[in-house]
Order: sequence, then structure tokens, then C-alpha cells
Amino acid sequence: MLELGLYALMAAAVSLGLVPMCRHAARRWGFTARPTDDRWHRAPTALLGGVAIAVTVLGLQVGLGGWRAIPVILIGGCLIFLVGLVDDLLDLKPYSKLVAEIAIAALFVSQGYRLGWLTSLTLDTLVTMVWIVGLTNALNLLDNMDGLCAGTTLIAGSSLLATLWLSGGQSPELVQLTLLLGATAGFLVYNFHPASIFMGDGGSLFLGLNLAVLTLTPYSKAQASSSVLSIIAGPLLVLLVPIFDTTLVTASRFFSGRSAAQGGRDHSSHRLVAMGLSQRRAVAVLWTLAGLGGLLALSIHRFQNDWASLAAAVFVLVMIILAVYLAHVRVYDEADAAVLRSGGATPVVFTFLYKRRVAEVLLDFCLVSLAYYLSYRLRFTGVDFGVAFKIFLASLPLVVGIQIVALFAFGGYRGVWRYFGLMDSVTFSKAVIAGTVASVIVTWQWFDLRPFPKEVFIIYAALLMLALIGSRASFRLIGEFVHRWRHEGQRLIIYGPGDGAATAVRELLEGHPNGYRMVGFIHDDPLMARTWMQGYPVLGGFASLVSLIGNDAVDTVVITTPAIDVEQLEHLGALCAETGVSLARLHWRLDEIVPSYKTG
Repeated sequence: MLELGLYALMAAAVSLGLVPMCRHAARRWGFTARPTDDRWHRAPTALLGGVAIAVTVLGLQVGLGGWRAIPVILIGGCLIFLVGLVDDLLDLKPYSKLVAEIAIAALFVSQGYRLGWLTSLTLDTLVTMVWIVGLTNALNLLDNMDGLCAGTTLIAGSSLLATLWLSGGQSPELVQLTLLLGATAGFLVYNFHPASIFMGDGGSLFLGLNLAVLTLTPYSKAQASSSVLSIIAGPLLVLLVPIFDTTLVTASRFFSGRSAAQGGRDHSSHRLVAMGLSQRRAVAVLWTLAGLGGLLALSIHRFQNDWASLAAAVFVLVMIILAVYLAHVRVYDEADAAVLRSGGATPVVFTFLYKRRVAEVLLDFCLVSLAYYLSYRLRFTGVDFGVAFKIFLASLPLVVGIQIVALFAFGGYRGVWRYFGLMDSVTFSKAVIAGTVASVIVTWQWFDLRPFPKEVFIIYAALLMLALIGSRASFRLIGEFVHRWRHEGQRLIIYGPGDGAATAVRELLEGHPNGYRMVGFIHDDPLMARTWMQGYPVLGGFASLVSLIGNDAVDTVVITTPAIDVEQLEHLGALCAETGVSLARLHWRLDEIVPSYKTG
């Protein structure tokens, strides 16, 4: 392991030295990425960062003699790098790159690289080629924001590195991955926001191909001792973020009439920024998701038990819900207004909303099955679980069918996720209780299981209730997260906590087109000081508000209390007018917020 550490440091040092040279050459020869409508950066930025990565890895491998052990990986890596470099310099057509990628994928498959997901060698060959080509392009598409592709490669690659090590210690593939991670780390130093150099297609395609091919090694070696789920879940989880982003982009562009090969600012990172996060925080969110996926992949490979697989299934469900939420974020330009079918959503959301009930039923199918399985898992262990599993398998269709019908009958498919509230939770609780009781009666009568432990259905009801309410409330939770991490927008203070303040927070944070950043509440009652409301602090009384305005710590003040002193109101109005702070008063009606007094 110490030797691998030295290889990584050596690759990082070489890359650190080569990147500035590539940046200087790119600027001198005019190889720069210039800002366009479908690009994220705002200033011309040097390309050719991928040259430093590829030259470092390939050069060190030749020096270390690695070309004898893994010639196919080095040849394929060299070929895909050249394809990407030519694209950076001459702008190849998408189909030209695709032809080259298919040919390179065929080279690997012909040398025995396979996923091993299917028993049919013919189908497995085709799936493996799709995997290599798809992942190569997924990393290429992920290179859309400073540090995102390189950082995700480091995180996913580190998980893969641990898996390779556990699969058999040091190997030529392990050395290749170590050098790749070291070279990427050296490049990332210059690619953090604001980046001074981009890796270009030469770098992203090179990274994508290497990760795609290296994921085939550890899992194919472990086929004999692993379950089919573990073999499939491992590679998918390691590279889940690139797969997630590519799927979201492809679907949104398809439904908006765009080509998937066309550039655009509709990636998951762009949507996170459009929601109010800074570039750094948007990238950090995706890095975190990549890290979680890598840890789950490693746990599945290491422990190979049902609990790790269940955790992975839950994580994938969370990612699906996040994808649906991100699809709600409008990222297309006004020129695409004719294609947009919904005012605040991209076309993929329109399609989802049009068929959202089908999507909800499918989600609940998964949640009911998962909750029912977990109830057995938690109640039975060891040999007992093996016996109980037969009962679970036989009763699962009945339980799922009864519960879905109960959800439908009690109105579980009439709500809107974005406005999920307490009464919706009551609705789902009634549906779960009714479905559970009906399931108990039917299964006991059907299978004559009256002596069967009742704890299974109690655990099932509790888990399902949490899953249903959590999935529906997820939209509001994600929205709250974004509001708290928003880096742009007017700094907002609400004067007067209460029902009116709660309404104001909801309307202003969710409905204002320019966005607000909630600072906190002001209340004249001294007992309210240093308390919290809706997750935001009560900052003090009127004197604290005057101090905050004077210190330029607020941009907008909204008064929600009807009992404010006239002299205080006049003083506050004069102070806001003097400092340029907007002041609005909540019109005391339940149906809307109307500014009845405004300055600034």
C-alpha cells in the first residue's frame, strides 16, 4: 500500500508541473473555451488540462513497465485521449466520436472485459459495450462546472481503489487507477472554482473510459462468491452521479426537443445553482452524493449482505426523488418558451406531472415491498428468517395489492408533493392503518397464519408510514435545504412571528422570482429572544432590527404583526428609506400577502 501511495504522489507531482505548461500553451496557441449560451463559464478559459492528466498516467505507466501487464487499457486510453484532443482542437461531429468510442469498446470486449451481469454471452457483450461507451460519455457530460468531473472522479475512483485492493491486493489495474487519481488530483488544484484551465474532452473521455473499464475488473473477479445484485449494484453505485446526471439531461433534452449531444445548461449542477446554491455548494452536493454511492458500493462488495443492498436501494430511491425535484427547476432560455409546457418547469416535468399518478403508484409499489421486507428482516434473524422468507414471498403480492388499493381509496394520490402538509400525513396514516389491518385479515385467512407474530405487521406499518410521508415531504425538505444554503437574493427579516409570519415565510421564500435569503425573525416579546421558529432564529426586538438595518445586514423587512406602534412604524419607515432597505407590511388577510406600506 505504501508503494501505491508513492505512485499517487509521483503522479500528482508530475501533473501539478504539467498543468501550468499546458495552460500556457493553450493560451498562446488560442486553444481556449470561449463563453457561449450553452456554456457555464463567463470568461475565456484554457483547454488542454486533459493533456496533463493523460500524459502523466500514460508516461508513468510506460516508465514503470505497466504497458506489458495491461496493454489494452493503455492502448484504449491513448486512443480515446486522441479522439478527445482532436475534438477539443477541431470540434468533431458527435457521430464521429461515437463511432470511435464503439470501436474502442469493442477492443476491450474482445480482450475479455465483461460486466458479467447476464448469463447470455451475446447479451452481456452488448451490455458491456453500452456500459463502456455510456460511462465514457457520462464523464464527458459531467464536465460542466469547475471541479465537478475531476472531483467526482477522485471520489468514485477512491471507492473503486478500495474495492480493487480488497479483491486481491496490488495489481496492474490498481496501479493504473492510483496513477489516474494522482494525476486528477494534481489537475484539480487548478480546476477549483474559479478554474484557470479545463480538462476538455481529451481529459474527460480519458477519465470516463478508464473508470468504465476498471469497474469491470473487481466485480467480474468476485462473481463466483457474490450475488447477482452485488455484481450489478457495485459498478452502478460507484458511478451513480455521472449516470444520474446523464439520465436527467438526456430525458430533459428529449422532452424539450433538443439533441442529447447538444450542449446546454440543464445539468444537475446547473439546476442546483438555479435553485439558489453557489457553484461551490452545488458541486459539493454532487460530490457528497458520489461519496455516499461509493461507500455503499464498497459496503456491498465487502460485506455482501442484504442490509447493504437495502441501504443501496433506499439511496437509489432518494436519487430518483431528487431527480424529479431537479426536473422542476426551469433552466432553459426564453427562446425555448414555445417548447415549455409548464410555466415553472422544464418539459420533462410536464410529462412527469401529466403521468405523475403512475409514477407515484410505482414508487409506492417499491416502498411497500421494501417496508414489508424490512419488517421480516427486523423481526427474524438467522435460520428463522430463512423459514419466514417463504411466507414473506408468498404474501408479498397480496400485501402490496391491498396497500395500493387502500392508498387510492383514502385519497393518497390526490395531493401535490410541493404542498404536502400535516393533514396529508393524516391521510397517509389512515391509509396505512387500513391497509395493514386488511393485510393481516386476508393473509391470516389465506395462509392460515393466525399464530404468526403480530410484530411483523406493526413494524411494517411504522416503516411504511415513515417511507410514504418522507417521500411526499421530500420536496419541501429539499426546498428548505436550498433556502438555507441560498447565496443570492435579498436578505429578509420578518417582524412579528406568528401565523402571519409563517405564511409570509412560505410565500416569500417559495414564490418570489428573485429569491430571498431568510435572516431571521424580530419579536418585541423579550421571552422570544434566542428562540427559533421554522428553523430560523428570533434575533431580538425592535432595537435589534434597527441595529441590523444600520449595520447593512438586511435588504428587506416584512411586518407581519398588526399591533406595531405607530411611532415605531414611522421611525422604521424613515430608517429604511434612508438606508435603501425595502419595507413591506403584510395585509392581514389569509388568502394573500399584499404590501400595504412600502419604502425603498
